[in-house]
Amino acid sequence: MKIGYCLTGSFCTFDKAIKVIENLVNQGHEVTAVMSENAYNTDTRFGKAIDIQNKLIEITGNSIIHTIEKAEPIGPKKMFDVVAVAPCTSNTLAKLANGIVDTTVTMAVKSHLRNNKPVVIGVSTNDALGAAAKNIGALLNYKNYYFVPFGMDNFEKKPKSMVCDFDKVCLTIEKAQKGEEIMKKIY
Repeated sequence: MKIGYCLTGSFCTFDKAIKVIENLVNQGHEVTAVMSENAYNTDTRFGKAIDIQNKLIEITGNSIIHTIEKAEPIGPKKMFDVVAVAPCTSNTLAKLANGIVDTTVTMAVKSHLRNNKPVVIGVSTNDALGAAAKNIGALLNYKNYYFVPFGMDNFEKKPKSMVCDFDKVCLTIEKAQKGEEIMKKIY
């Protein structure tokens, strides 16, 4: 499978996302990293941007898509079988739910969806049970969106926070490519 793996600004989950990418590559999939501008350029306490970029290039053997211009051809060129966004922040959830295309990742998803192919969402936000809930609900009901199972990550200290189960990202991608849900949609 050819997979576009998008990372947005939930920097605390990057180590988990990178392990998922390594697993996908080890399973024989061709993976290309797609990074939001903030994810691509921001140094944080979780790592320097250049180190994360170099690690992704080393693992995948592909350059990183990190601009809107480089993401736009994803759909017309039918570059991927599946696009995954994990971690997917509340900012990106809101933009996807409302059709806003102003970042590399939202352009990658929009461009990919033109081919009616699956998009896998791995929620990672401190506001999932707050303002982001309506956007999660909307996307759960949109065609071609598949969610990695998610739940609260620290109910005592972060009562509105939820994160996907990164151990289930690979399975969600495999099932989504076949049009199957791992997590049932809410109707």
